[in-house]
Amino acid sequence: MFKGFKEFIAQGNVIDLAVAVVIGAAFTAIVNAVVASVITPLVNLFLAADATGGFGLAVTNIHGDEVLFPLGDLVSAVISFFAVALVVYFVFVLPMNTYKERRAARTPAPVEVVAPTEAELLVEIRDLLRSERATG
Repeated sequence: MFKGFKEFIAQGNVIDLAVAVVIGAAFTAIVNAVVASVITPLVNLFLAADATGGFGLAVTNIHGDEVLFPLGDLVSAVISFFAVALVVYFVFVLPMNTYKERRAARTPAPVEVVAPTEAELLVEIRDLLRSERATG
């Protein structure tokens, strides 16, 4: 059990994961700031904002009061998710896939050894037995 854990640590996967988490958290903070200071005000131009500055769709309920469906947080979260996913893909995933493809292209393909089928083995055994009978 500890041997497998030791190999896992030695491979560097834990360090890579830790770096990815830290970079992801830092980048998420940047994306959230951009969404809060640029995207949210742009969306507020088109949708009604409530007293707290949140925006959404205002609907009148059966009592005549206006109810605001606060879609601002949802829109911000969706934009943040796609921005983070886009950057992670182009900064981390795409270069790593390209690197792996180039590395695979440089290494020769392993020679595939095809094991004989059962029928071929039986024919070979039969031929060996015939040749032993003929000589002995």
